[in-house]
Amino acid sequence: MTTPRFTLHHAPRSRSARALWLLEEAQVPYDVALHDLQQASQKDAAYLAVNPAGKVPALVDRGPDGTWSAVVTESAAICAYVADALPESHLAPAISSPLRGAYMTWLAYCPGVLEPAFADLVFARVAEPPRSALGWPPFEAVIDRLEQALQTGPWLLGDTFSAADVLIGSMLQWLDAWGKLPPREAVPRYLHALASRPALLRAQAKDAALGPVPK
Repeated sequence: MTTPRFTLHHAPRSRSARALWLLEEAQVPYDVALHDLQQASQKDAAYLAVNPAGKVPALVDRGPDGTWSAVVTESAAICAYVADALPESHLAPAISSPLRGAYMTWLAYCPGVLEPAFADLVFARVAEPPRSALGWPPFEAVIDRLEQALQTGPWLLGDTFSAADVLIGSMLQWLDAWGKLPPREAVPRYLHALASRPALLRAQAKDAALGPVPK
């Protein structure tokens, strides 16, 4: 099959950079369909047929032999999909592994807890809702839980790096760059370890080289 198995719909310097990093970690051939968020190319009819939400990333999988096609949207789903589709990448514990439960929890934790708690922090409501009405704790408590999880090893699963580290690590990198992380000890060590991963460095270089979409 001459066409790469995967096509990533991506906008440089956007949240889809985490999917670019994931594919570099997986060391799988892929190509990139560029989008310009300033020009709203992700709202074009052709792309809305791929992802009706009009967001990036979206991943097209043509299958191992190119005989079928599937579309995956949402970063957490893309991380889970690629890790399971490519077990040789070792980005997910096996179903039978005792680490699988924690892995699945952290995949869900980013969009289900970390991101909404952060949104509450920076976009305060006019009136505070009852805590019992929310499915996530305050932002500081979310970071406390991550801090505790990172006490036992360099990664969320201890010595085992996984796609969950791509998902949560990319979010923490963004929060750190924005100056929104409260002081902790293990989280900065985690960010330092992530920053030295060759796949992340390749993804960052590729993202920078892609630059703005040509007019």
